[in-house]
Parts: sequence; structure tokens; C-alpha cells
Amino acid sequence: MKKIGILNSEISRVISELGHTDKIVICDSGLPIPPHVKRIDLALKQGVPSFMDCLVTVLQEMQVEKAFVALEMDQRSPGLKKEMELALEGVTVHELSHEELKALTHDAKAIIRTGEFTPYANVILQAGVIF
Repeated sequence: MKKIGILNSEISRVISELGHTDKIVICDSGLPIPPHVKRIDLALKQGVPSFMDCLVTVLQEMQVEKAFVALEMDQRSPGLKKEMELALEGVTVHELSHEELKALTHDAKAIIRTGEFTPYANVILQAGVIF
């Protein structure tokens, strides 16, 4: 049995297979997921698991050089946005419209769906390199 890190085998595999500039998405329970993108559905019930629990856990194993979030998060979920930005310290965060963010999800290697019910609790993480 794996002792530390991400225990979910699908998430662990996806992260290990990422190359420079590949993208994964961590999303709330309402984001539409394109049919051709791998869906890793963790949603159990409202709020479980939370967006932040998933983000913090993924950031422990993934080298991230850029992140993309919806502009609408500023108005609809400012507290969560601040918490997310703290977790992403040192990562360049780009803001785009929610429609643009949804279009960008089509290029993701995988989308991790959480039980989050907070509006616009979605982030696209772009892989960096560790050298």
C-alpha cells in the first residue's frame, strides 16, 4: 500500500504522466466536462471532498508553472479565491472569462471533479518542470 502522497490511483497516474505544459483541471461539482477528457469523479456529497482539499493535495505532487481561473471568481467567491491564491503562492495565475476557461478544459489531460458547491471553484493547472 502507498504510504504517502495521493492515494487515488487515477490522480497519481495522471500526475506522473504529465509533461511540460500539460494541463489538469480541479473543478466544482457543476463544471461541464467535455466527453473526450478523462473524468476523475471524487464528488461524494455536497462539499465532500472540497475544492481546496483536492487542490492542496495535488499541489504537493505536481509541479505547476501556471494556473487559470475565471474572472467571475472575484465577485462570486472572493474568500475561496484568496485561499486558492495562497495555496498557489509563486505560481502565475491568469484570469479569463468563465466561458474561456470552459473552452480551455478541452485541452486538459484530466478533470478532477470535487463535491464543491461554491460558484466558480475551478482551476486549470499547467505543469512545469522541476529542472
